[in-house]
Amino acid sequence: MKKAIARGLGVGLAATVALALAGCAGSNGGGGSVSGDDYDGPKVEITFWHGWTGGAAPTIVPKLIEEFNSEHDNIVVKNVPQEWADIAAKMPLAIKAGKGPDVAVLHGDDLATYAAQKLLLPADDIVDNLGYSADDFPPGVYDKGNYDGSQYAVPWSVTPLGLFVNKEVLSKAGITDIPADKDGYVAALDALKGAGVQGEWVDGYVFTGTFEFESLVWQFGGDLYNKDVTEATFNSDAGVQALTWMTDLVKNGYSPANVAQDGNIKALLAGETAFNWNGVWQTTNSAFGDLDWAAAPVPQIGTEKAVWSSSTHWVFPANKGQDDDKTAAAATFVKWMNDHSLGWAETGELPAANTVREDPDLLSTYPALEPFIDELDYAHYETVSPGINEANALITTAINEALTGKKTPKEALDDAKKKADAILEQNQAKYGG
Repeated sequence: MKKAIARGLGVGLAATVALALAGCAGSNGGGGSVSGDDYDGPKVEITFWHGWTGGAAPTIVPKLIEEFNSEHDNIVVKNVPQEWADIAAKMPLAIKAGKGPDVAVLHGDDLATYAAQKLLLPADDIVDNLGYSADDFPPGVYDKGNYDGSQYAVPWSVTPLGLFVNKEVLSKAGITDIPADKDGYVAALDALKGAGVQGEWVDGYVFTGTFEFESLVWQFGGDLYNKDVTEATFNSDAGVQALTWMTDLVKNGYSPANVAQDGNIKALLAGETAFNWNGVWQTTNSAFGDLDWAAAPVPQIGTEKAVWSSSTHWVFPANKGQDDDKTAAAATFVKWMNDHSLGWAETGELPAANTVREDPDLLSTYPALEPFIDELDYAHYETVSPGINEANALITTAINEALTGKKTPKEALDDAKKKADAILEQNQAKYGG
């Protein structure tokens, strides 16, 4: 690594009023408390579950934990990495049995499902006493941890979509400037087509066709669901415009048909296309090697600036019989990890803490991240609603159906909306409010 994995920011919060965690979960057994200072109770071992098992994370996470443990005589953090799918399958049952982790990381679209099932501790007081507020993170991401009037999470990382460019391919069409709007983008695609290049390969998979579609829906002024998430709205005029833009990429010869999963990023790397809408995580893709490439914000195709982003969040599981001291120690761990998260950028994710992203060392070490940071002012994050992922899957189905010519964009989205509305109704009955 170019920098030390962890770097203290030298920022200490004044002590705040201690929180008795027994007020958060009646079954808790200890007497621990959370304040703006480090946990000062008896020595405890806490378990940390997360799904980072690939890329640079398996190296970075243990190093961060090792450094944290060396600085805290009374806390030992046990690292328990596993696949995200395994966490989804195992963690709810483990929490109910009192055998879940003391702290974990979840994606934004999972938070409400866990909170609705009372698998997480309401963390309003924990968050307040650690000194966090929405202003400490990019606009909109803190609110993803809020469900039914309570805050359940602390943001950890954000992963916006961006435009990856093979500059050598772009130069074949005599283009030197990366387009930023619809007119410039279409002009570039036309010029590339004239040079025998299909400029953007569009796919019908979550990675990354769904993310592109959702970005476009927001750019055209629409949304995926109504405000209380009781009805799907991705089939609105904005949704039809978004999906038509994508199908027109194929229709107009800018993209081949039936692009395979990850076929677009592979084509970019192979010099077969110039543009790929993909996530910030690709900035750490070793396959770029000596390729002449650049990253830029996604172009503004619609009337508004907007881009899709995912997010990850720290949560405090409500294990049966959860020890208050362990939760207090876990809160200290969360604060320390956020403060020391500059090196997390090596994993291809942006630290959520503003103080870390605004540190000049971040961009001097990872300059490719700049366009993704610039997008955070207008990024849109996951929908907060219990059970939402089943409805979200239908969006991908619609995109695939339209891109493969099985249905028109409107037909595909209308059919998906009907099925999604039925799922949302079921979710209301299952989870309530």
